[in-house]
Amino acid sequence: MDRYDVIVIGGGPAGTTAALYTSRSNLKTLVIDKSVASGALGITSQIANFPGIPEVISGEELVKRMWKQAELYGATFKKARVVGVEVGDPKIVTTAEAEQFEARALIVATGAMGRTKTLAGEDTFLGRGVSYCATCDGAFFKDKDVALLGHNAEAVDEALFLTRFVKTLFVVTPKPNLQAPEDQVRSLLSKPQVKPMFGRRAVEVVGDGTVAGLKLEPGEVLPVRGVFVFTQGNRPIVDYLKEQVEVTENGCVPASARMETPIPGVFACGDILCNEVQQAVVASAQGCIAALSADRFLNKRKAFVKDYR
Repeated sequence: MDRYDVIVIGGGPAGTTAALYTSRSNLKTLVIDKSVASGALGITSQIANFPGIPEVISGEELVKRMWKQAELYGATFKKARVVGVEVGDPKIVTTAEAEQFEARALIVATGAMGRTKTLAGEDTFLGRGVSYCATCDGAFFKDKDVALLGHNAEAVDEALFLTRFVKTLFVVTPKPNLQAPEDQVRSLLSKPQVKPMFGRRAVEVVGDGTVAGLKLEPGEVLPVRGVFVFTQGNRPIVDYLKEQVEVTENGCVPASARMETPIPGVFACGDILCNEVQQAVVASAQGCIAALSADRFLNKRKAFVKDYR
């Protein structure tokens, strides 16, 4: 079994910043993450407000830069899905490939991309026409009719990306309007392929092997080949914790101001905490604190070691 000082689960801004700081502290660090493009930042098409990055870049590119910087200081990144942890001493992390890794400290930073599936057929057709990521899957629907569910800024941003590829885009929401910046909404509604379906509720994804339609109340079926879901209600990704780490009724991981959980040597940071402000820069700051706390724990320090270099 490979042994590390620190294992970080999640390679978004919180986890990668944590890895940068732990590796700079000469702690052998492993980051386990499914994919650069799988997290909330990774699927964002444009980032224009991250300190030190004056140009507009994609979230995926920003994450790649963060990974590279952490790797320069010795952090190791592994692309895998974590399916279980043991939070004793030492901590054991198990991946879907049945690999196991051991660490003296654990930092959980898997974010809040999970959601409760309430649309009939959503599970059945996930990966076969149902998607949660336009920037990941949009190109697969070139010249096809698709539907997008959602009304918030994320949904509008993803819808704008889809207009580069699709023949027709039905924007479906039970809300009377889109709740996003006015310039984005105007831009989306000006696209000739966009068909607003405001005030309509989707009830079921239908098909035979792959998506063939989206059923709306009271019974209309939109003939679409894809359904992109961006409804609100994202929940923290905590399934791999197997109830070994305390979570709230909403699935949030409680942590102190030092990002400490009640379990010694287990720290949490980023959107998994259900931050009121969910921004990459906030997640990164919490990742820094989690790393300093892990260093303090492992080296039995009374205070944080300041690192301005």
